[in-house]
Amino acid sequence: MIILVTGAGGPTGEAVSGYFRKLGHTVIGVDKQDVDLLDRAAVQDLADRVEREHGRVDGVVHLVGGWRGGASFAETSLDDWDVLHDLLIRTLQHVSLAFEPLLRRSDNGRFVIVSAQAAQQPSAGGAVYAAAKAAAEAWTLSLADALKGTSSAATILVVKALVNDAMRAAEPHRRFPGFTDVNDLAAAIGGLYDRPAEQINGTRLDLTS
Repeated sequence: MIILVTGAGGPTGEAVSGYFRKLGHTVIGVDKQDVDLLDRAAVQDLADRVEREHGRVDGVVHLVGGWRGGASFAETSLDDWDVLHDLLIRTLQHVSLAFEPLLRRSDNGRFVIVSAQAAQQPSAGGAVYAAAKAAAEAWTLSLADALKGTSSAATILVVKALVNDAMRAAEPHRRFPGFTDVNDLAAAIGGLYDRPAEQINGTRLDLTS
């Protein structure tokens, strides 16, 4: 398969990319130094290049993220909203708009974002983060509607937070309760290919339970 991973340079991107490469798939890893995902023309150029070289894409795993928040609702900074709007929403818009036509050509395509419980259960100080995640979910569900009747699906994976080996090494006494290991996330993404597209398209799959 041809798998695009955005945000590939971080621990989560490395885990997902490694998972698919070990299975023999072609992984196109994109990080901020490769393509500016806030530049729609640059993202479209990437999609055009993938189309020329492969003719389709079988997976788009969008892992660009970030967190901003305040100590209380009243102390929320709308500058934080501007940052998260770009990171969590605008990059998603550019990537999904550019690659939706290529997903349609796949016999078993998957578009995946990682969301958070906060989108459904916002805290007072996490207003900007929760709102941005909720907007990203709504956008992805719109993509899912566009993919109805095809062999591809758009799915939201929900976590409390992610954890990796470097985080554990930095805080060896911390237990990280409820966190999802990045390798388990990668395996969950891989598992989406074992289920029919119509079964998972437009769904929120909770990895916290």
